[in-house]
Amino acid sequence: MKHWSEVRTAYFVAQTGSISGAAKALGVHRATILRHLDVIEQELGSKVFLRDAKGYQLTEVGEDLLRVAKLTEEQFSDFATRSKGQQGELQGEFILTSLESLSELLMPAVKMFSRQHPKIRIRWLTSSELMKLEYGQAHVAIRSGPKPQDDDYVVLPFTPISFGLYANEDYLHEQGTPHDEQSLKNHRFVYIDNAPQRLGIVKWFNDAVPPEQVVCTSNNREILERAILDGIGIGFMQCNASSRFDKLKRVLPDIQWDFPNWIVTHGDLHRSEKIQAFLRILKSEEYQGIIVGLRGKSE
Repeated sequence: MKHWSEVRTAYFVAQTGSISGAAKALGVHRATILRHLDVIEQELGSKVFLRDAKGYQLTEVGEDLLRVAKLTEEQFSDFATRSKGQQGELQGEFILTSLESLSELLMPAVKMFSRQHPKIRIRWLTSSELMKLEYGQAHVAIRSGPKPQDDDYVVLPFTPISFGLYANEDYLHEQGTPHDEQSLKNHRFVYIDNAPQRLGIVKWFNDAVPPEQVVCTSNNREILERAILDGIGIGFMQCNASSRFDKLKRVLPDIQWDFPNWIVTHGDLHRSEKIQAFLRILKSEEYQGIIVGLRGKSE
């Protein structure tokens, strides 16, 4: 592709969602943006955007183009940083994605990264959705469960997390403490909405707890924790997080679910300065010491 300027223009239209937004970001006139889009669509022989009332929406071809443009923009930026010897002067956006349940483990690393690189703006997306790293949706993903098998990804191990059953001590005093799985059928439960059926913890719960015993559900982890702490019922909590609450008690402590976690980056960007700077923190003795302390709370 000999039209990098036009590709870059299309990238900024996709990022901003409008012609005027791209023009402002690039410091050019709207007419230049429109001309570049015409050139790139003629070159590709296909539409890159569909223009509707909501703005400029990417076509399937546009999605592929955005992936190429995003990676190229990142690589150019990384090259410029290295060539100028600007170590420690990283700038721009850094996108991290993880499950919300990993926030306590990751927050110390995010804090260290922010302090070491104050010109970086961190965007942390907490979602069960698998972000497409090849489309630039994230620089680093922390994923839970089986090891990702995509050949385009670089996958490294990250500290696992454990979940157990917990209840407020006042609830247990009122309702009694379960001593085996059979006795769980006499209790109330709080539970996550639309839990992924493929997980062993979900299969166990479905077998052990009748649906009518679930009295509160939510898709928000904080709400579920609050419901457990306020004595609405028994529920799952992350083991290391549970130590923060004095009146929280473990139920059936022999039952525990351990989930492996993985640091995932795209192979084309794995060596970029931003990603390597964040990975150095995750591997550092200081951060690993913090993790040992956090995990020790659950023991």
